[in-house]
Amino acid sequence: MYRFLLSRQWVILTLVALLLIPTMIRLGIWQMHRYEERTARNQLVADALSAEPVPVEKLTSPGHTVTTGERYHTVSAKGRFDTEHEVVVRRRTNSDDEVGYHVLTPFVLDDGKVLLVNRGWIPADGPSQTSFPAIPAPRRGEITVTGRLMPAETTAASGIKDLKGLPDRQIMLINSEQEARRLGAEVLGGYIVLTTPAPKGDTPEPLGKPGNENAALNYAYAIQWWLFSAGVPLGWVILVRRERRDRTEAEAAAREARDAADAEPATV
Repeated sequence: MYRFLLSRQWVILTLVALLLIPTMIRLGIWQMHRYEERTARNQLVADALSAEPVPVEKLTSPGHTVTTGERYHTVSAKGRFDTEHEVVVRRRTNSDDEVGYHVLTPFVLDDGKVLLVNRGWIPADGPSQTSFPAIPAPRRGEITVTGRLMPAETTAASGIKDLKGLPDRQIMLINSEQEARRLGAEVLGGYIVLTTPAPKGDTPEPLGKPGNENAALNYAYAIQWWLFSAGVPLGWVILVRRERRDRTEAEAAAREARDAADAEPATV
């Protein structure tokens, strides 16, 4: 009755089904791991953003690599902006996906160390982006700034190529080690995204808070893959039963045809 399962077509179909089941289970497990990772990241970011501000030198120092646990923490610093050594970071977009620059201004602390401050986004000066754009000056004199601590950018982490031969005072990556060499000063590891004081006229345009990653989507994908894995054997059984029924009906029809042919009277 089920000898058709030994045919080449059905052997291949069965092997494919047996391969799909563990593959889909593994894909579901991978998606669940992604869900757990994204959920943990979202919680980490939320905890960091809601934490009380701390002095920046409690979390970073010259040569320090900002960790995942330190990222997004609000820090404060007292000092003054050094606009003479200000640079812009190329190919950065705002909330409307317009291409422009991020304004990176050294902030000299009371002890002489330098904190890199990303003051926000400004539009590009034109397609060529060869000249240094006009940037509204920050507050003068000694002030206190707060911002979200971020790790230094690298090509490996960001995917941004660190191009050379750029126009004067333009860079591709916010990298504290590179800026330490350029400034000839002790630069704290990482940088901050400025939150206060707010710029006059919202220029440079403040950078928004990090959004939550869509962890629920990974959870839904995991359930979907596991449902698919359960559906494979069910589909295989349905196909087998349909094949058996079709073959049984075909054999019955063939028998009826033979019986009818045998019952016909012979003609002279």
